[in-house]
Amino acid sequence: MVGTPAARRSVPPVVLALRRFPDPRLTGIGAGLFAAAVMFLLACVDRLFFDASALVYGVLFVPVSALTALWVRPADLVTAPISVPIAFAVGVVPVAGGEGGLGGRLMAVVTALAVHAGWLYGGTLVAGVVATVRKVRQMRERQLLLAAKALRPAPGPPGDRDPDDDEPRPEYRPRPEGQSRPGRRARPAKARPVSGARGGPVGRGTAPRTPQA
Repeated sequence: MVGTPAARRSVPPVVLALRRFPDPRLTGIGAGLFAAAVMFLLACVDRLFFDASALVYGVLFVPVSALTALWVRPADLVTAPISVPIAFAVGVVPVAGGEGGLGGRLMAVVTALAVHAGWLYGGTLVAGVVATVRKVRQMRERQLLLAAKALRPAPGPPGDRDPDDDEPRPEYRPRPEGQSRPGRRARPAKARPVSGARGGPVGRGTAPRTPQA
C-alpha cells in the first residue's frame, strides 16, 4: 500500500535527499547575482586556505553553474548560460592577484580568464545542458497538458449522465404554460376594466349604461 513504511523504504536515499533539497525560483537578475556572490566568496576562501589555487576555483565553479541553471525560474532559463561566465569573471578577481594598481589587476584578471578558459567553458556548458533539459521537460509537460484537455469529452445535453459522477443528473422536462415554479405562489390574474357602451371604462360598483330608446 502507498504510504506504508515498506513503500517508503523502497525509495532510494538519493531521491529522498534531493526532495529535501531547497528548490527556489530565482529571476534572471537574481540568478546572476547569486552566482557572482557565491563565486566571489568561494574565491576569497580559496585565496585564504588554498593559496589561490586555480584548480580549486574551477572545480567549485562547476556545481555553482549547475545550481544557477537549476534554481532559475522557467521563464528566465535562457539567462543561466549568460550569467555564469560573468560570475566566473567576478569571482576570479581575488584569485588572479596582480600588482601595480588598477591596470596590473585588470591584466591579471584577463590573464586568468585566458589561462582558465577550460573551467569557464565547462561550467557554461553544464549550465546550458541543465537549462536545455529543463526547457525540454517544460515543453513536454505543456504538450501533455494540452493533449489531456483535448481528450476530455464535451458536455452533453441536459439529462445525460456523466460517467465520472456518482449520481445521475435530473432529466430536463419543459414546464407547461401557466404553471408556476415549485415553492412559489401563483400570482392572481389582474382584472381588466370592462368598457361600456360609449367606450369608457366601468369602475367597481357601477353598472354599464344601457342605451335609451
